[in-house]
This record gives sequence, C-alpha cells and structure tokens, in this order.
Amino acid sequence: MKITFLGATKMVTGSNFLVEGAGKKFLVDCGMYQGSNNEEMRNHEPFDFNVNEIDFVLLTHAHIDHSGRLPKLYVDGYRGPVITTKATADLCSIMLPDSGHIQEQEITWRNRKRIREGKEALLPLYTAQDAINTMEIFDPVDYDEIIEIDPNIHVRFNDAGHMLGSAIIEVWVTEDGKQTKAVFTGDLGNNDIPLLSSPTMIDNADYLVMESTYGSRLHLRNDDKATLFLNIVSETLNKGGTVVIPSFAVGRTQEILYELNVLKEKYNNEEFKKKYQTLMSAPVYVDSPLAISATEIFRKNANLFDEETQALIERGDNPLEFPGLQFTRTADESRELNEKKEASIIISASGMCEVGRIKHHLKHHLWEPNSTILFVGYQAPGTLGRRLVEGEKKVKIFGEEIAVNARIEYIEGYSGHADQEWLLNFIYSFITKPKHIFLVHGEPESQEVLKQKILETVEIPVTIPEYGQTYTLDESLKMEQTVQRPTTGTIERKDVLDKIRTLKSELDDMENIVREDYLNEVNDSNIHLLKLRLNEIEEQIVKIVEKN
Repeated sequence: MKITFLGATKMVTGSNFLVEGAGKKFLVDCGMYQGSNNEEMRNHEPFDFNVNEIDFVLLTHAHIDHSGRLPKLYVDGYRGPVITTKATADLCSIMLPDSGHIQEQEITWRNRKRIREGKEALLPLYTAQDAINTMEIFDPVDYDEIIEIDPNIHVRFNDAGHMLGSAIIEVWVTEDGKQTKAVFTGDLGNNDIPLLSSPTMIDNADYLVMESTYGSRLHLRNDDKATLFLNIVSETLNKGGTVVIPSFAVGRTQEILYELNVLKEKYNNEEFKKKYQTLMSAPVYVDSPLAISATEIFRKNANLFDEETQALIERGDNPLEFPGLQFTRTADESRELNEKKEASIIISASGMCEVGRIKHHLKHHLWEPNSTILFVGYQAPGTLGRRLVEGEKKVKIFGEEIAVNARIEYIEGYSGHADQEWLLNFIYSFITKPKHIFLVHGEPESQEVLKQKILETVEIPVTIPEYGQTYTLDESLKMEQTVQRPTTGTIERKDVLDKIRTLKSELDDMENIVREDYLNEVNDSNIHLLKLRLNEIEEQIVKIVEKN
C-alpha cells in the first residue's frame, strides 16, 4: 500500500490523500483550501493525479475542507462512488451546493472587471448545479459495518465525534497474501462535544494518519466553557450590547444552540439564575440559511446524538429549540438585524469571517464598545477572524476601515477538534499500537509539539509529511517526492499576486461604496476621507513595487 499526501500537509485545510493498493487507486477526502487568497487559489490548480484512474473516494465528513473539491472532481470526469455515512451525505447535499453558489458569486464579481478590461470571462470552480449532480455518486453507509470494496480491500466507518456523521475510517488492503491496515482519523472530536457521541477507540492499526489541529493546546472543559460563555454573554447583554458569534453553519451552530438550551441544568444558585434569565430574555438570531437547513438535518438524524441528548428529546426538551430562538432566511431579514437597537445574540456564518452575512454584522458592531465578538472555532491564518483574535485594532471590511472597539473573546473549548490530551488518548487506546504515525491537518508548531509528546510517551515513530510525498507502507517505509513542490521564487510571486488581488478587491469595494453610500450625501468630509483611503492604497502599491 502507498499513500501520497496531497493536502492538509503542515496546514489545516485541503485534506486529500491518494492511496494505492491491491491494484486500486482511491482518495481519502477531497477538500478545499481555505484561508488567504493565495491558499484558495490552489483550489483552481489541476489535481496531482489522473482523475480517470481513481476507483472510489472515502469521505470522512462534510466540512468543506474535506469535501469541497468533490464537485470539481466530478466536473473533471470522475464517476466512481463517494462512500460516506448517511448523515455526511445529507449534510453534503446542502453544503456542496452552497459552496457552488459561492463559487458562482465570486467568479461573477471577478468577471465584471475582466469583461470591462476586454478579457475572457473565467468559469467558476464549479456551480451549485455541479454540486447537486455530484450527489448522484454518493454511496451512504452505516457506522460499524465492514464493507467489501473488492475481495482485497475492506473499509469500516467509525464515529469520530467531530460533527454529525463524521468518521474514522479503517482500511484493510491485502497484497501478495499480506494484509496491511491503515487508519485515517479525519477530524477527531473531544469526548465532551455537545450532541455527539465520543470518538470510537480503534483496537489496532499498522499505520495511523491522524489530524493534529490542536496538538499543542488543551481545551477548557465543559463546565468551564459554559460558565465563561454565560458570563461573556450576560455581561454584554446587560450593557445593551450585541453578542455576534461567527460560527460555522454546520456543527458549531447546533452545538451553541444546545449549550444555550441546557445551561439551565448546570447550576442552581441565584447569581447563575440571574445571568441565565438575562440570556433567555434576549432574542437569539441564527442568521444563515445553510445553518437553518443543517439544523433540520440534525433533527432528522437525532439517532446519532449521544445518550444524554436523546434522553432530553424523549422528555420533550429538544435541545435545538427554545423560546427566543429566531431564524432569518432572507437578506432583508439579515439587514434588519443591524437596524435593531435591542440587546441580542446573532449567530452567523462564516466562522472565519471571510464570506457571508457575518461581514455585515462585523461592520456594524466591531466599532461598538458595548458589543462582543465571540469566537468559538478554529481561525485559519490569513483570515479576518484570525486577525481579530490576534488583536488587530483596525480592519477593513468592504473597503472601509473599522475600529475594533468591541470586546473580542475566543472560547477554544467549543472547537470540534480533539485537543492534545484527547489526541494522545486516542493513540493510547490502541491495543496493538501503530508501527508509524503520520501527522496531518495541523500547523507546523502544533505538529512538532504533538510529535515530541508521542515520541516521549509511546515511542512510536512519527512523520510530518510534506506536500506530494509518497510513502510505501512496508518495513522500509520508503519515501519518494512524487509531486514537486513550488520553488521559493514561485511562492514569492504568488504572495505578490495575492497582495495585488487584495488591493484590486478593496478598490472594487470602494467603488461600490461610492456608488451606493457616499453619493447619497456628498460633502467635503466624505470626499476628503475617500482621498485619504486612496492614498493609503497607492502607498501599498508603491511598497510592493519597490520591494520586488
């Protein structure tokens, strides 16, 4: 068996692994790169394998950084099966078309400028209809069932506890009378994620390909994060402010709704009751059509919830429903939220603040000292969310510079990823330990810390693969660089192009602001402010030219 690492190498997005064995070639995940413009442009590059040679795809879960290039694979001609759990297939049926819609919007925006310049229009990575068509090749399976792909290849999907339908995949390949077993964790959850069961512990493996997102961190435990959440929210609401929660539409939103509903069961003192009453008396808006659809899928797959949640449902206390909860479907309803003067909670996608309605909410609330922006999920390098978490005092949204006066908070315990303790616990649980561990889906610092912990505690050899490396899974563990990495010069050129694209984006945003906002009330102050912003962009262009 061979594995070629074609994504999520020394980074957290773009999961994609090519496996060869028993005369077959198959993929584990086919995810999108997310983060900076430079990273996202990698999605448009051709696959580093022959699409027509791929026999099947195993999909660990529905998050776009694991599933998002499946429609591109389909557009390029792939018609084999995408084998995954039923809940993952259900979620992909809304998430992939939504991703396609975003691709169409982005390319329409880019093409307007290209057409004005006399350039040929570009095609989107894929369309919403392409994504809908891709669902035809999905092949849903159940947890815990050993599936025979052919007599020499068997797989099993186990609950990963990361999100609804997420799976740890066991793969058995028999070649020349010898069986080799590889385990792909996908994204592992902690054992205390709301709604979900704990990750399945695996008995044995020859080789383990494991995520490492929080390999250097420990999360807050449930009681601590619930208390912190309630304190932050109640303090903000008492000041008449708005709590804006940038949240991934699928998974995190539903977990937050669960937490809001069950907080009342946690404590029984007067101070807590007062804070809880403050929270429950405020309207809670879920401002994401995708999150609304996903919540419905969660309800339909309630059999996958943990025992505690199923017990609540049997008592008639649905943790995804409570007084004050309101869903906003249309763009007009979303805009109206920013015109309301009441203290409220707004949960809106995207979780990293790069696209979607969240940017409008940030524009209206970041400058308000009484409001809070509460982050509850991983923020990739280069994203607006990461910059806010790291303490930037001014950010640009739609070409306008916004002062960050709001309270910025980050509760790491809500992450759907296992922390260092539970990543290590997953390894400890093997009765027959892996011969070798490959760390993927993590930033280099997290991976190096986790690697040292593994070497110190269980003394299993660990590799942090580079992009394009192929490993033959045998006693010699031979490595070949089968796909060439970009040279340093190429990377630097991409960085410069990335900056130029950002400046172009800001200029286009500024043009829209002039047309739609400034011209309504033209005065000397507005014109002067506009000239200052144009001078800033001109200075940035000069710096780039001088540097390169």
